[in-house]
Amino acid sequence: MLRALILIVLTCLLSPAFADERADTQQQLDATRKDIADLKKALDQVQQEKSGVQKDLKSTETDMGKLEKQVQDLEKQLKDSESELQRMDTEKKKLQGSRTEQQRLIAIQARAAYQNGRQEYLKLLLNQQNPEKFARTLTYYDYLSQARMAQLKEFNETLQQLASIEQQINTQQDALQQHKDDLNNQRQELAEVRKQRQEALARLNQDYSARDKKLLARQQEQDQLGNVLKTIDETLARQAREAEEARQKALVAQQEEEKRRQLAAQSKPDEKPASPRKVSPGPLVSSAGQSFGGPFEQARGKLPWPVDGRLLARFGTARGDDERTKWDGVMIAAPAGTQVHAVHGGRVVFADWLRGAGLLVILDHGNGYLSLYGHNQSLLKSAGDLVKAGDSIATVGSSGGEDSPALYFAIRQQGRPSDPAQWCRAQG
Repeated sequence: MLRALILIVLTCLLSPAFADERADTQQQLDATRKDIADLKKALDQVQQEKSGVQKDLKSTETDMGKLEKQVQDLEKQLKDSESELQRMDTEKKKLQGSRTEQQRLIAIQARAAYQNGRQEYLKLLLNQQNPEKFARTLTYYDYLSQARMAQLKEFNETLQQLASIEQQINTQQDALQQHKDDLNNQRQELAEVRKQRQEALARLNQDYSARDKKLLARQQEQDQLGNVLKTIDETLARQAREAEEARQKALVAQQEEEKRRQLAAQSKPDEKPASPRKVSPGPLVSSAGQSFGGPFEQARGKLPWPVDGRLLARFGTARGDDERTKWDGVMIAAPAGTQVHAVHGGRVVFADWLRGAGLLVILDHGNGYLSLYGHNQSLLKSAGDLVKAGDSIATVGSSGGEDSPALYFAIRQQGRPSDPAQWCRAQG
């Protein structure tokens, strides 16, 4: 019966601690769920931005494909124009050679005809015995002269035509080259735009990947917190059942003892019934008693800090670049292995690794007050241990993903975060 009463008392003392731990865990779980919802919303926004950038990138690359085709067509036209120009230059050179040769021959013929014709013409004038031959010779000379003039005229016209065509080709070539330069400039601008959009898309992909990893970590943390909450609920339910069973057993034992006393009194009427013996469970140590430095609620502004060090993060400030999450405690820089001391007497209700906090110790100080010590290198106490103010409970480390050794220190009041700087003495 004595053991049953002790069990009932211990259960009553431990139940508030587990209830406080459950409230703290529930609050963390709610915060994690909110972070997950915010992250999902941010991921959706990033995905929309990615879709817009990808659409712009598709349009840019499509336009670049069309410009590439236009440039290829223009290059083909330029090659055709250059081939035509070379062909006409070759023809021009041939005609020029022919013209030079014909001019030389015409000059020779003209001199010969001039000399011969002059003598023959004089003979014809002096000798008019054959008038018909004279007329035919004159006509022949006229034909030769006209043919030579026609040939020269044709050569001159051909050269003029070639010069005109050459000028047209040069003009066309200059226009095509200018168009090609314009298209190349536009292609370079589009290439720069595509590069910028590809870089923007890469940044969005990187941001999306980072947020996705963070979301996955938060979801895993939510699952773990859910498991912790489930364990606490099961523990509270088991304690309630054990307390009820112990109470029932104590009640049955008390009734049986009362019956035995009544039977004993009836069998010995002359004897005076013995007074029922009071059973005492023995002295109990209260987590809010004087053994732990007095009630926690009266220690505001008087508590020591758990370690000596420099504050890296203050209560209520943003955690890194994410303005949505705030520090619900403080971070104190200290060398790895430094002893972490309990700021007040209490009972260890949690001593294990927890996602986001690493190796974590939670002390229950009674009346809904908890102190938390996280990112430790090692744990020196176990769940259920009683500690006094100043006892070493852990060593400073960087567990839980921290880059450098530091202690996470927080205080909860009825499950609500409270600024440790309002509870601890100002550091010198």
